Amino acid sequence: MNYEKSLKYDTEIINEKIMGPNPLKLEEELMEGNAISKGATVMDLGSGQGITSIFLVKEYGFKVYAADLWSDPEENQKFFHEMGLGDDELIPVKADATDLPFEKEFFDAVVSTDSYNYFGRDDKFLDEKLLPFVKHGGYIYIVVPGMKKDLHQHLPAELLLSWNEEQLDYIHDITYWTSIISKSKDSEIVSIHVMESNEECWNDWIKCDNEYARGDKKAIDAGACKYLNFIAIILKKK
Repeated sequence: MNYEKSLKYDTEIINEKIMGPNPLKLEEELMEGNAISKGATVMDLGSGQGITSIFLVKEYGFKVYAADLWSDPEENQKFFHEMGLGDDELIPVKADATDLPFEKEFFDAVVSTDSYNYFGRDDKFLDEKLLPFVKHGGYIYIVVPGMKKDLHQHLPAELLLSWNEEQLDYIHDITYWTSIISKSKDSEIVSIHVMESNEECWNDWIKCDNEYARGDKKAIDAGACKYLNFIAIILKKK
């Protein structure tokens, strides 16, 4: 991809705020040709420090609730103001994905970029914890880090340079995610597919002056990307 939208953003600002492989590039590919209407009310689930939330407002014209358990809403709101966004466009919310503080059927859509794998591996999560907050006919757009094929029975040495077995249990292949998502009774699968984004997004991340990026660099420099990918999951609520 050319990442025309992502490349408009200041690299220094992005590198200060991102918490993993380049989320703007991941989100841009995920949202290519998306079916969410401009002006829709959207939850950015697992929004971190809000880079992806800003992107959803500026590039797609959504009203966004930036929902995250670990970031500070006041700090995020200050950052959103610095980026020229008003309180009626982008609202930071401290929220646990398993106990969301919103009214039922409040959102037209949910977007989750590089975070769903932390809370969505329970096959009951989608129907019981997330979809109740989405209007009928609304969309869910998800991107998760994945493996090209399941390697958990024999983890490659390259991956273990940066991540232990417990950390790698958050990363699975497309067969695993298809199995999890297919158990949902309240949504239909629009698409589950491997994304083009991979090495470029990882390489953007390991260039950051960040202790977590430095830790991940060991595996990426050793060639771990040959085992990894990103998986897009697009759903529509029945």
